[in-house]
This record gives sequence, C-alpha cells and structure tokens, in this order.
Amino acid sequence: MNFRSLLLPAIACLVIAGSAHAAPQINGRQLTIGAADVQQYLDGSFPRTQKALGGLLALNVSQPRLTLPAGSRLDLNFDLAMSAAGSASMPVGNIHISSGLRYDAQTRGFHLEQPTIDDFRPAMAGAELDASTRSLLNSWLVDYARREPIYRIDPAIANVMGALQVKSVGIQDGRIAVDFNQNLGSFLPAGLPGN
Repeated sequence: MNFRSLLLPAIACLVIAGSAHAAPQINGRQLTIGAADVQQYLDGSFPRTQKALGGLLALNVSQPRLTLPAGSRLDLNFDLAMSAAGSASMPVGNIHISSGLRYDAQTRGFHLEQPTIDDFRPAMAGAELDASTRSLLNSWLVDYARREPIYRIDPAIANVMGALQVKSVGIQDGRIAVDFNQNLGSFLPAGLPGN
C-alpha cells in the first residue's frame, strides 16, 4: 500500500466532513483552520480547574474567547473564579493572554506556545491579580500549553499530516495556517477544493 492510496480516503473524509461544518482548507502546501472551528473546539474543552495546596484552593477557568489577529500570536480571553476548601466559586475577573502556536504530532493538535498574560480585568473595581493567583494561573497555563491542544485535527487529516513535515504554524487572514514540506494539492483528486 503506498502513501497516495492512504491519502485519498483521508481527503475524501475531509470533503464529506466539510458538508456538515466548516473543515480545514487545503491550498498547495498549506492547511488552514478557521477561528470559528477553533472556538467551537475550545467551547467543548472548558471549563477547567487548577487545584493547589492539596485541593484547598481551586482556580476555575471558563468562557474561552479566541481572536486570530494578523501576526504570529493568537489572543485568548478567559473568565477566572476561585474557590477555597469546597466553598462556592467567587469571580476573580477576566484574563487576556497572547500566545504563539505549535503543532504536536502526539496529541494531533495545536498547542499554545510561550503564552503570556497581557491584561487582567478584575471582577470587582480596584481588585488586582495577587501574586498567589498569578502563580496559580501561570502554573495552569504552562500545564495546559504542554498537555492540552486548543484544537485537535480530525484523525483522517492528522494521519496525512503525520507523513509530512510541518515547516511552520502561524496565523494568516484570521485562520491558523500550517505549512508543509510538500504540496498537498498534488495529492487531491481532480475537482476537489485545493486542487
């Protein structure tokens, strides 16, 4: 069985999936994913909780809101809440982060790369992001970026990607863009998008 015989069924799955919802687009050596698809994936992945002090404190992260501006970094906003020792969760505020992207072949997904906290809007006027909350948030961010993708590629597409070399991952025209070492369009049957 050769590479081309494996690739064609995967591309066919892409086209079928595209009729139900927006699918990644292929153009030459590039595959792109729209912000709406990434947002939908994020919506299904949150809320998340980061525990500290043996579970005495918990940071709750929810309501992810994604923006893909021009450049190399995406923007994400989250709502934060804290709870202590099983008490009700109290709103802390809204956090804005920016981050680069990387593709991880093991998770078959796109992960945050070197995320930074750029802004904090407190839930109560005059409140600040204290050192312990910032430390807990940074711990969560590092762990999340390492382990969890912000978007996971469909297995049929990921199998094709696994056989190719990823040259770069970035943001282009409001979409996540992955550039490969080969022209993906040459693997598409005549008449399909990207060919």
